[in-house]
Amino acid sequence: MINLLSYTCIGVGIFFWFWGTSHLLGKRSLLFKLHSLSVADTLGSMSIIFGLLLKIPSEWPLLILAIISLAIWNTMLGYVLAYCSSSGDSDD
Repeated sequence: MINLLSYTCIGVGIFFWFWGTSHLLGKRSLLFKLHSLSVADTLGSMSIIFGLLLKIPSEWPLLILAIISLAIWNTMLGYVLAYCSSSGDSDD
């Protein structure tokens, strides 16, 4: 049962990776594309790491650290991208 749940989490994570990448082909703004990609990649990566946590519970400290690092890094990157994109708008 744990193996099935683990493979399901890994499969969902891979689905999120491809789903986020598919938004790059749309006709929306660059920031929307980056936001969609970063959210989907973060959720996909966290899902894959959770699946690995179920598969290899002896490595839980490293995998939990990886999940926390992903959440913090991608959140900060989103704020930096938003700040950089909005700084050019104030000069108009």
